[in-house]
Amino acid sequence: MRALLSVYDKTGILDFARTLRQAGAELISTGGTWELLTREGHLPAKQVSEVTGFPEVLDGRVKTLHPAIHAGILARRDKPEHLSALTRLNIAPLDIVVVNLYPFEAAISRPGVTQEEGLENIDTGGPTMLRAAAKNYASVIVVVDPADYGWVGEKLLKLGLEERRRLAAKAFQHVAFYDTLVARWLRGREEPFPPLLTLAYRKVASLRYGENPHQQGALYAAPPEAGGLAGAEQLHGKGLSYNNILDADAAWQAVTDFAEPACVVVKHTNPCGLALGKDQAQAYRRAYEGDPVSAYGGIVGFNRPVTRETAEAMRGVFYEVVVAPTYEPDALEVLRKRRDLRILALKGAAPAANALLVRPVAGGALFQTPDALEEGPGAWKCVTARTPTPEEMADLAFAWKTVKHVKSNAIVLAKGQALAGMGAGQPNRLTSVHLALRAAGERARGCVLASDAFFPFADGLELAAQGGITAVVQPGGSIRDNEVIAAADKAGIAMLVTGVRHFRH
Repeated sequence: MRALLSVYDKTGILDFARTLRQAGAELISTGGTWELLTREGHLPAKQVSEVTGFPEVLDGRVKTLHPAIHAGILARRDKPEHLSALTRLNIAPLDIVVVNLYPFEAAISRPGVTQEEGLENIDTGGPTMLRAAAKNYASVIVVVDPADYGWVGEKLLKLGLEERRRLAAKAFQHVAFYDTLVARWLRGREEPFPPLLTLAYRKVASLRYGENPHQQGALYAAPPEAGGLAGAEQLHGKGLSYNNILDADAAWQAVTDFAEPACVVVKHTNPCGLALGKDQAQAYRRAYEGDPVSAYGGIVGFNRPVTRETAEAMRGVFYEVVVAPTYEPDALEVLRKRRDLRILALKGAAPAANALLVRPVAGGALFQTPDALEEGPGAWKCVTARTPTPEEMADLAFAWKTVKHVKSNAIVLAKGQALAGMGAGQPNRLTSVHLALRAAGERARGCVLASDAFFPFADGLELAAQGGITAVVQPGGSIRDNEVIAAADKAGIAMLVTGVRHFRH
């Protein structure tokens, strides 16, 4: 039995090599792995150059790319002609291949990494050996993950074909993941939608179930970025569910759109309360007051480290999750008294601005770039006789940022830079206006309104006017814009158009 060991991550390799030796394996190795085995582990091992009869060249770029290695890996033991060819060429078969790759992911994650540094961390010989061994898994055991050393060592001489197949699949997946990171890095941001596209995700956690108990679920992270919910640190509470993660992500996406101290309360991925404040505790109180009924069982998000005052203000209300960049020690002390409250720290990382959004469809998937909020009040156009007051302008800017995070058809009412009511996910905009007014109640009078898309008819605007709305921001672009503008002028409503819509299906 002959084993080839060539690993960058040397975790557990000495113990595994000793297990291989005890099983009678001849060890063959390269560079740093060979030095570790022979000098620290005092194990007999041949260098690859002894097997190939060819020295390492090109600064180590070429060492295992040789017929004496790959013929030994690829030869099928059930084909006499393969074995005869090995004998004729004086090549001995290789039975075990233990390989992991240069740390490309870690290299490109370093700030200021150069193109040269990235290229030098792309492994070539390692993936080639892994693919060859995995292809020939019936004859060769391939091990890519140090976590597998223990059980493989225990079953080394009794490893079944099904177990070998699983190891081979793992090796191919490892190489595919690695190559996807390389391709994405080389492609950069210039070509978001190439003709062929693969995704690279690393499993973070298994979930008890998916959106419903009869569905399976898991959380994966997209390296090398560490931001977002997938990279959150859970500081307290029971395990996260699929729905917890969806809602917490919606909260984080919403609250990080604001530079001022902000708080959001989310239910079913929609903000039911969102507010700015002169400090965080005030922002929380105002967000909660936006819809105290819906806040029960919600997810709370903050864009500042949580203070003790804020934690104290949250007493008496049941929440599933709190998400924030960090937490003051005194605030954690208060929040941890809630046994089941999940406390997530995102370490101040904002959502990845260049990440593609993916949504499965039958037989494939839809991809799009993120809905960046690039337009601002300076680019908006007033189309009515009355222009907004400074207070209305501040509320309109707040409402426009907020409506982006509400499911379409989306209507948001705001006053004093706090969400007063919203209508979400309705098949027509008129119903969304009605729901927003109903949620706000008497507070609707004096509010501004934001609509994620244009008003197709004047009826939505007329209903808003009856509810006491004083100013509106919407994309415009309807064939009936003139009717909508006329209705606004008749009611004395100031209306701005943005020219940009923010559907969220």
